[in-house]
Amino acid sequence: MSTARPAAAQRKPLVAYLLLTFALSWAIELPLALSAQGVMSLRVPLAWHYLASFGPFLAALIVTLATGGWREVKALLSGLARWRMGRDAALFVVVLPLASFALVVLATRLALGAWPDLRTLGQVDYLPTPGVVPAFVLWLLTFGVGEEVGWRGFALPRLQGGMIAFRASLVLGAFWAVWHLPAIFYRDTYLEMGVMVFPMLLLVATVGSLAYTWLYNATGGSLLAVSLYHGLFDFFSVWQGGVIGAGAVMTVVMVFFAVRACKVYGLENLAPVERVILREGQGRASSTGA
Repeated sequence: MSTARPAAAQRKPLVAYLLLTFALSWAIELPLALSAQGVMSLRVPLAWHYLASFGPFLAALIVTLATGGWREVKALLSGLARWRMGRDAALFVVVLPLASFALVVLATRLALGAWPDLRTLGQVDYLPTPGVVPAFVLWLLTFGVGEEVGWRGFALPRLQGGMIAFRASLVLGAFWAVWHLPAIFYRDTYLEMGVMVFPMLLLVATVGSLAYTWLYNATGGSLLAVSLYHGLFDFFSVWQGGVIGAGAVMTVVMVFFAVRACKVYGLENLAPVERVILREGQGRASSTGA
């Protein structure tokens, strides 16, 4: 086993990916933040926020195409068709988000004596109400697929090619948290948190990164699994109809799975199988060697 840092051949695409991801997303979000804070007089539609989610996706495609051609682009996107997953992964991806939401609905019924209006699930910030199913599809395609093809599909296997999964998760989690920075200056939910917003964001990104690494490695690199969970997490988290937030419940669940992955499977892979790695010029593989 080796835990050496990624070689130069691996670092260059990673650096290019990160720079391009931030450039593409922040080109949309920085004007949103400046406009919302009154620094810029030009009013920027807040709905543009959803376009920023495709920064990681586009950056991954551009860098992959430039360094490996269409064959590597196809290999990257093949993770979206990888639907097989074990019991624990299926429980985490589908059952637990639904159970967390059901718990919030039940708690609301017990606390207020009335069932919450579930139709409000179809409401989306900054956009006309599309309905429950279109709202979920929006979250799945934007901050689900739009983010995960880049963070987990492109960056994580390269990081894991030069360091253990635990360390790769922390590194990726830090970049993931910083990527969200402009949003704390214009998104209502972030503005309401005040000075605690970034510490909480960093904590959730770190824990989430560990849990997502476990899920990605345990499923052999399923971008479908991580995208579906990410979409469900955001879909339920933005719902304001409960006495407690569904996002808070799901975050507790993520903490449990992150800690469990570290203790049960170890820091090297964070999964019951070998971690997914990618070395430039060698393609994707699962190996504990680095």
